[in-house]
Amino acid sequence: MRCALIALKPHFNDLVHSSVFESEAVGFAGNNFYNSVVGATTDMPLADVCSLLKQIERNNGRTANDKKFSPRTLDLDLLFYDDVICDSPAQLPRDEITKNAFVLQPLAEVAPHFYHPVAQQTIADLWREYNNPQQKLWKVEFSNP
Repeated sequence: MRCALIALKPHFNDLVHSSVFESEAVGFAGNNFYNSVVGATTDMPLADVCSLLKQIERNNGRTANDKKFSPRTLDLDLLFYDDVICDSPAQLPRDEITKNAFVLQPLAEVAPHFYHPVAQQTIADLWREYNNPQQKLWKVEFSNP
């Protein structure tokens, strides 16, 4: 996670970082995951942002053969790109936002007033209404690089 933050800093402005949360694997049996959300501004086109995120993943040991529901060294998902709604080059906004506490809670820390263009609610409202007691997560100590 530290390597990802270091790699993102030269490419994005106004970088903000949520707390780091540990959660159990969702969708498969495996080790726990560490999750956080980064918010930033950029003038980069959407396709370039997606390419950069994939390159950072590869630079940190992610391979193209990694299955969707499996352990991975680094998984950088673009959740929003302003208020763009699209399926390519990435699904935006990401479907997982409203389904997974490990996405929604850190997102609510970083961008509580951001308006979800599909759900048509703020992130804070979505988190306040979220109700899935089976998804447990807890904050862990993390020092920014």
